Amino acid sequence: MLKSACTRRDFLKAAGLGLLSLPAVLAGCARSVPRSEAPECLVYVGTFVLAGSESLFLYRLNMATGALTLVSALDAGGKPGFLTLDAKRQHLYTATRVDEFAGVQGGAVSAFAIDRSTGALRLLNRQSSAGVGPCYISLDHSDRCALVANYNSGSISSLPIQADGQLRSPASTDQHRGSGPNRSRQEGPHAHCIIADPSNRFAFAVDLGLDTVFAYALDAPTGMLRLRDTPAFRAQPGAGPRHLTFHPNARFAYLTNEIASTVTALAYDAAQGTFREIQTLSALPADFTSTNTLADVHVAPNGRFVYVSNRGHNSVAVFAIDSKSGRLTLVQHVATQGKTPRNFGLDPAGRMLLVAHQDSNSIVVFRIDSRSGRLTPTGVSVAVPTPVCVQIVEDFTRG
Repeated sequence: MLKSACTRRDFLKAAGLGLLSLPAVLAGCARSVPRSEAPECLVYVGTFVLAGSESLFLYRLNMATGALTLVSALDAGGKPGFLTLDAKRQHLYTATRVDEFAGVQGGAVSAFAIDRSTGALRLLNRQSSAGVGPCYISLDHSDRCALVANYNSGSISSLPIQADGQLRSPASTDQHRGSGPNRSRQEGPHAHCIIADPSNRFAFAVDLGLDTVFAYALDAPTGMLRLRDTPAFRAQPGAGPRHLTFHPNARFAYLTNEIASTVTALAYDAAQGTFREIQTLSALPADFTSTNTLADVHVAPNGRFVYVSNRGHNSVAVFAIDSKSGRLTLVQHVATQGKTPRNFGLDPAGRMLLVAHQDSNSIVVFRIDSRSGRLTPTGVSVAVPTPVCVQIVEDFTRG
């Protein structure tokens, strides 16, 4: 079960100064967290912390101030990095990046039940991810199957979800094959993302090693995936595509290219399940010449802006979206105040953006201007060990 709650001040005072271990900090905290009268969200954080220590965290986010209050933490069995929640906020799923599961080399996928009164998590079950190095998990739009990308093995899998939220063993797997022109990063396939399209007819798997977005016919009730003969999109050679996300209008999508540090605007053909390149542009300032890799991408809930994270430049690039063409125009580069912003999240209303810094062990909170898209630091930063994924949802515990 999740451990007792802890205030942000208690956590930072003890853990941030290195006076106590995280388990000791949590054990010494009060059993309940006083709630603010201001609107709040819940924030689930996945990390690369190994088994035996708290690795999956729950915070409460004050939407007026950006303050984060640590509610609880769970030893989730080791490296529960990427995570996702179902639409009803009853279950949470993680891509568990362990080296071995059930005596076989490869990772796992974990299912948790969510206590609707507290947000606390309870482990339901684990299944094999049917690959090595699971780095991404998403759900189809009916919440009937989990889609998993295994980076190290360059493979994908789909796992049906039972009515009680538990995962069944993989219904489909597919091993990508080949290599790309960048021999240091593309020596073989590296699946990095898999998502369902808005119609729930297709699933798209982004492979960094092959510069390809693969298309699968998706049968959500059974969890079956069938590889289509033609890829949905081929990125520029050596670009190293990483993450894909759709615009709320379902006509556009945006793709981050990790190796090239570029973002590609795409037009989506929903009938064919294919993409057409609209535009590709750099996510870096023109005068930046050091090493950088692009990471996460999100579209603002109002559909007006795209945000992408730079690891190396350690920034979030903000782009305005042309509503007719889908083209992007740079608005801002903002320093994230930490090292290696692997992932970030926006609250459902698009008012706050939280950045997870894998290599400086922190989450930093920014306020979003809904008219300009620009980010402004709130001054809030909390210490979290190796955070690699942030998921922000409405605070359902108040209902």
